[in-house]
Amino acid sequence: MSVTTPEERTPPATATLRSGSLGTADIAFFVVSAAAPLTVMAGVAPLAILLGGVGAPAGYLIAGITLAVFAVGFTTMSRYVKSGGAFYAYITRGLGRPVGIGAALLALLGYNGMEIGVYGLLGTASQDTVHALFGTEVPWLPFALAGLVVIGYGGYRSIDFGAKVLGVLLLAETGILVLLAGGVLIKGGAHGLSGASFAPGNVFVSGTAVVLAFAFAAFTGFESTVIYRREARSPERTVPRATYAAIGFLGLFYAFVVWIVIQAFGDEDVIAAAAKDPGGLFFSAITTYVGGWAADLMHVFIVTSVLASLLAFHNAINRYALALAEEGVLPKTLGRIHPRHRSPYVAGIAQTVLGAVVVLGFWAAGADPYGQLLLWVNTPGMIGLFVLQLLAALAVPCYFRRVRHREGALRTVVAPLVAAVLLATAIGLVITHIDLFTGASDTVNTVLIALAPAVFVAGLVLAWWLRRERPQVYAGFAAEPDERATASDSPA
Repeated sequence: MSVTTPEERTPPATATLRSGSLGTADIAFFVVSAAAPLTVMAGVAPLAILLGGVGAPAGYLIAGITLAVFAVGFTTMSRYVKSGGAFYAYITRGLGRPVGIGAALLALLGYNGMEIGVYGLLGTASQDTVHALFGTEVPWLPFALAGLVVIGYGGYRSIDFGAKVLGVLLLAETGILVLLAGGVLIKGGAHGLSGASFAPGNVFVSGTAVVLAFAFAAFTGFESTVIYRREARSPERTVPRATYAAIGFLGLFYAFVVWIVIQAFGDEDVIAAAAKDPGGLFFSAITTYVGGWAADLMHVFIVTSVLASLLAFHNAINRYALALAEEGVLPKTLGRIHPRHRSPYVAGIAQTVLGAVVVLGFWAAGADPYGQLLLWVNTPGMIGLFVLQLLAALAVPCYFRRVRHREGALRTVVAPLVAAVLLATAIGLVITHIDLFTGASDTVNTVLIALAPAVFVAGLVLAWWLRRERPQVYAGFAAEPDERATASDSPA
């Protein structure tokens, strides 16, 4: 039986997001859940090991360090920029409104791509789980459609409800990996525990570039901490803490778990095991070191891991749509907030409908839910978010040149520029190895790569149109809450 709080019984005359609802742990749950650690480990890490060798764990550490450097400038700027527009607001304040509006459309592509494609993964993961537990073959579409309904309801409810759900699901998926780690450590691995994964000779090999591409992709969504600024308690402290906590946890946890599965098979044998059955590598390891019952649990928790990722991205998308509706760029209806749950429920409904259209469209075309719905929709979304991170890193020094502040050059210039170089390298790695992410033809890959720049250019065209036809909307774009009336100090 649900409990109705006094705040829910007597909502404000004009509903707003529920401020002060989220602490550091709550926001971190959203971010880490979006990354789907169990799914990334069981589904992708075996490929990183196969292509990069036993040095694969170091790739996740390198990616984590890179993103921590990015977070230095990013979180410093978060103390100054209070707009609900997150990435596009930061980019606008540093690089100007045209680039910011382009970034806003890119954010919609990125977050929608990262969520909607995952419904294909939900369908196949559910299929695999039912088959593993009951030996029954079932179609993927009903699972995907059921997921749309469940996630839509989760986004409709209050943000603290979502945080509690994600906390439980995240504990389940990380818990099963910790259980695997415990079994391997207690038994000493296949041939004793080895530190060869972190030896320079195994880290800096020809396959390292591929591992880094997979590793950077595994952190996708970590930057969404700032999206929850309006609902955070003491956001000047909470948002930076949650960002660093999420990056630190993911980087260390990913590296540790990949190292653990290497120990489970041994440095000499793990690559052959990954080549033989990459999808079953983690299930084989946990069956050997813990038991078959744990493998069954892992199947179930992969499904819940996917659901947690979907809910986290769904909430992020809704808040971007809400911010853009408040800006006047998207229809005002999308900016309506539920009077009781204080959630952007209309934006959530629209996002669920869009997801259903895409899922049903791929199903009607006879597309493979994993190889096409997941990979083809996720990939441009992932590239879009990487480009947003790069633009945000470039925006930091530009912003701090224009405002009075007491921050040091390390935070406002050095770290952001170093991060920009590293992020540009990561984007290059992903694009260069795009075939590993999609398994598609050169023509399809070219289209998928081109989507992000095409959407960004469309945003530049939209900025030109707004400046000409709706100058008031253009002038107020990404303004701070106390500036929205005039927004005269934003760069033009």
